[in-house]
Amino acid sequence: MRIVVTGGAGFIGSSFVNLLMNYRGKYDAIDVIVVDKMTYASNKESLPHDITLIEKDICDITKDDLGEVDYIVNFAAETHVDNSIFDGSPFMKTNIMGVFNLLEVAREMKHLQKFVQISTDEVYGDLNDLGNPTYHSKETDLLKPSSYYSASKASADQLVMSVGRTYNVPYLITRTCNNYGKRQHLEKFLPTIIQCIYEDIPIPLYGDGLQVREWIWVEDNVRIIFDLMISDIGIWNIGSGDRYTNKEILKYVGDLIGKPVNYLNTVDRLGHDRRYGLDCTKLHSYFGDELTTINLLEYLETELL
Repeated sequence: MRIVVTGGAGFIGSSFVNLLMNYRGKYDAIDVIVVDKMTYASNKESLPHDITLIEKDICDITKDDLGEVDYIVNFAAETHVDNSIFDGSPFMKTNIMGVFNLLEVAREMKHLQKFVQISTDEVYGDLNDLGNPTYHSKETDLLKPSSYYSASKASADQLVMSVGRTYNVPYLITRTCNNYGKRQHLEKFLPTIIQCIYEDIPIPLYGDGLQVREWIWVEDNVRIIFDLMISDIGIWNIGSGDRYTNKEILKYVGDLIGKPVNYLNTVDRLGHDRRYGLDCTKLHSYFGDELTTINLLEYLETELL
């Protein structure tokens, strides 16, 4: 099978590409085409050598670039929420118009089995707004994005669904919580705080630091994405149930490293959501209870001790 992976040189995308390479022999011959415009968050060295790399913006990709393929898996996105607050235009271009262009390409494919859109739990918005501290987002919930980033991702989801309905393009949308693992860019939360603690640099902490996030190991996430890609369609939450406040993680990392944590308290981010959490009942009913192989604290112990 021929699989196009857009954003394949990024953190999650490259993990998916390497998984595909490991699956060669287990499935029919897998031919991987990576499309990536090689932005600051891309890393060509994270890619295996036996793939085809097209260095191009997804807004400009054409069917002639790709040929006939079986799957298009879109990891390409502008993802840093802080950046979207200061300048939303790159998010509109890549996350909306880029997806629109990929869907136009998908419509031209004669044998496309599925278009896979990698989305985020942030499209559901702040769970604290619901007034129920035990509620977690379901796939059928209304989308209430709070930033240009999450709004652009929610818009992309809607585009994919509309093309599925109008043009009968089979699709899969996965909405995933925070990922962690090797090769993650330093702008992200975990690499930032680990580096700051090691180097005795005060850590910028938004507001009171009690924002709750759910975390999943990137290798578990991409494995589940692949299993869904070859088996089902529709919208799926991918989470772990592994949830912590930002302050809890900071303290745990500091304790593991054996250094005090110095906070640089900052004004809370504009529109900052207090709590995310995914209801993965649908996923568990399909795959069973043992979805993930490691939790965040176990991973940190393995990496830092």
